[in-house]
Amino acid sequence: MENPQSPAQPSSDWHSASIDKALEWQAVTPDGLTTTEAQARLERCGPNRLQQAKGRPWYRRLLDQLNNILILILLVAAIASFLLGHVIDAAAIVGVVAVIALIGFIQEGKAEQALDSIRNMLSPQANVLRDGKRTTIPAEALVPGDIVLVESGDRIPADVRLIEARRFRTDEAALTGESVPVEKQIDPVDQDADLAERSSMAFASTIVVQGNARGLVVETGRYTEIGKISELLRGVEKIKTPLLQQLDRAGRVLAIFILAAAAITALLGTILHDQPAADMFMAAVGLAVAAIPEGLPAIVTIGLALGVQNMAKRNAIIRRLPAVETLGSISTIFSDKTGTLTRNEMTAQAIWLGDEQFFIDGIGFEPKGAFYRLHANGEQESEAVDVDGVSLLGDFLRAGVLCNDTELHQQAGQHQIYGDPTEGALVVAGEKAGVSTSKVREQFPRLDAIPFESDFKYMATLHEETDGQRVIVKGAPDRLIEMCDSVATSQGTVDIDRTEWEHRIHELSSRGLRVLAIADKPATATAIDELDHHHIEGGLRLLGIIGLLDPPREEVIEAVKLCQQAGIRPVMITGDHASTALAIAKQLGFSQIQKALTGREIETMSDQALEEIILDVDVFARASPEHKLRLVKAMQARGGVCSMTGDGVNDGPALKRADVGVAMGMQGTEAAKDASEMVLADDNFATIVSAIEEGRKVYDNIRKTITFILPTNGAQGLAIMLAVLSGSVLPVTPLQALWVNMVVAITLGLALAFEIGEKDLMARQPRDPKAPLLDLFLLWRVFFVSVLLLIGVFGMFSWILGQGGSEALARAGAVNMLVTGSAAYLINSRFLINSTLSLTGIFGSRPVWIAIIMVMLLQMAFTYLPFMQIIFGSEGLNPAHWLAIIFSSGVIYLLIEAEKMGWRMLKAKQK
Repeated sequence: MENPQSPAQPSSDWHSASIDKALEWQAVTPDGLTTTEAQARLERCGPNRLQQAKGRPWYRRLLDQLNNILILILLVAAIASFLLGHVIDAAAIVGVVAVIALIGFIQEGKAEQALDSIRNMLSPQANVLRDGKRTTIPAEALVPGDIVLVESGDRIPADVRLIEARRFRTDEAALTGESVPVEKQIDPVDQDADLAERSSMAFASTIVVQGNARGLVVETGRYTEIGKISELLRGVEKIKTPLLQQLDRAGRVLAIFILAAAAITALLGTILHDQPAADMFMAAVGLAVAAIPEGLPAIVTIGLALGVQNMAKRNAIIRRLPAVETLGSISTIFSDKTGTLTRNEMTAQAIWLGDEQFFIDGIGFEPKGAFYRLHANGEQESEAVDVDGVSLLGDFLRAGVLCNDTELHQQAGQHQIYGDPTEGALVVAGEKAGVSTSKVREQFPRLDAIPFESDFKYMATLHEETDGQRVIVKGAPDRLIEMCDSVATSQGTVDIDRTEWEHRIHELSSRGLRVLAIADKPATATAIDELDHHHIEGGLRLLGIIGLLDPPREEVIEAVKLCQQAGIRPVMITGDHASTALAIAKQLGFSQIQKALTGREIETMSDQALEEIILDVDVFARASPEHKLRLVKAMQARGGVCSMTGDGVNDGPALKRADVGVAMGMQGTEAAKDASEMVLADDNFATIVSAIEEGRKVYDNIRKTITFILPTNGAQGLAIMLAVLSGSVLPVTPLQALWVNMVVAITLGLALAFEIGEKDLMARQPRDPKAPLLDLFLLWRVFFVSVLLLIGVFGMFSWILGQGGSEALARAGAVNMLVTGSAAYLINSRFLINSTLSLTGIFGSRPVWIAIIMVMLLQMAFTYLPFMQIIFGSEGLNPAHWLAIIFSSGVIYLLIEAEKMGWRMLKAKQK
């Protein structure tokens, strides 16, 4: 295919070209493109995205609405009615099926659009150099010639020629099928090298599993290797969820039951009352038409789609629809601390050097604040310290800036950190002291680095200084203290007292501060070509420790309280020191915070021992991503349904194992997002709780909808069955039953999908995911209301006939009784158990009253418009009839409220 992106040389030559040649071919410098040039290339080359798989054509989506056994029964009934000469009945059945199919057709179109928009919200980001500065842009905006920066956990956003690589490995399974991560380097390889052997290239969609790198974008979009073979083309996510599959199964059972009831009824009517077979067949058709809830699948799908859209508005992006159902069952939320429970605005507040302690004021990333010396008793001096006069402090801050990959920039008057917020706090602290990041890094250039890895718990950099080379190490304080044998003081270098430093670490952690340690290894006579772990195994000198504050989010405190009311346990998982984690947990209001279990303790425990204590510990400190999987398994072994948050590559197994994996949308890697069912657009714990509340509401509304619709169908079916078996006139004709089903489905049936959550929604215990959708309570409610409506329909029909009214008038009364009684029951259905006997309960839902008004307007047309009277065989009712209908509907409403009160009393006794 013709590629407008590549220069004249073949694109397959990128891996064999030298770095200088690749830069020359793309007409770019190692500092990247200018914004102007990048925009010009974007217009020429197009966005960096793959062509989306085509969705189903509209006619296929429309025909799929008929792929339902209940709908197929109706179509067979329509054909049979037509063949028997009942043309109007057949046309009416087809008309109702068409209306229901149209509802499903429109809804599925909206659902697919919603999922497409959600995929767009999950568009990955890319770190690039533009105008010589590091910045973050949508991956779609990448163009050939961009310089991208990637690190462990990132998804490679385009095909790139590597120009810098530090212990860089990628997972290329999606492209080459290679099962193990591939080592990468910057040297050219042979021109005829296989794709899997092009080690100088990193390919779009592959995931970085170790190290970091800088690369030149050479191909984007469909011209990438992955684009050529369409590995990433995905169709629209399946709309059908386990809930809808359960409804399908129920539909098949219902279909068998309805067909059997219709056949038996027609047979008995023929045998017992000697009715004509054709009439009894039409009665059976009427029973089937009346009893089938045609609109139920479409209405349930609407409820699910509304839930997904509402969650997206609240920053919870659902990637897989079944998660909507599972959210209502969550009993435990395993949550990372930093950025999820806290603001992720790390601020350096305390520094402890060999023999001095300092406090730093100022919050956030703005480099404004002073340094104050602290005395041994913790008292703060009133005068700010001149950092230039304290050499150890200046050296400590410079080391923190050098062993660091973040940059501080000011945009639109706001200071922002590009990189890790923890490292950013060190850069900001240095800037507060007058230590210019750019000048220090230029003065002491970096020669090599060991990126931070959770296995080692430190980062190390190698720098060139006037008297040789210097190694700086930054990481977990307990790890570095083990590695250090001396400490820098104002009196010189002395042996380290590990017990004293452990006490200092504990003191800072107990204030809720995250503690980092910084050490160095002075220049040695032997130059280091490539920094490795063995270079820092001994001879390290501790420069000091620094305490970083990451304040809890205010909204999370309320969310934790709401969780505890809802029977949901929030559990903190953090890499911080145990005392820091406990201090934050106390501020957040965690209930079981007497003890924090550490990662080392988890490692020493058997699976059985971990299962025994998992319900008693709410804080896990010094925990690594690998520990998360064991925690999820232990909780699930105890019957818990849990969500797990994560943002890194190593979080993938735990996210996949959790019932609902939750990835961070802002700080999370693409690997974490791929493994999750839900993505938080704001990385906020409170958003998880909001999503759980929405999930509970969606499931609640679906149950309400099913409980509302089925009695209407049940009452009609029972009415026809009893009429046939008793040899009396049908109170509702098949055509009228169709009318009722249609108007109820498109008006009243939709209203409950828009219902807001009940007040006690988050005061209930989590739902058992194994519980059937139609439990004994709902089956009883369906039967109870069906009988009430049946009595109302037969009573109204018999009363009008007894007053000398015609069959057409009596049937008009029966149909209006059924619809009006259903409208009254709709108000009952707003709360399954709670009372609606209040102004809020009766008038608190605008969608409910809009639906009631619409259905009554349709009934007025049914009752009084001449052409409708001709089609449906009805007559106009007089005011006395309407008074009787309204009174009877009110009685039905009150009887159902009395039944609900009985359930509440029973529930209270059980407590």
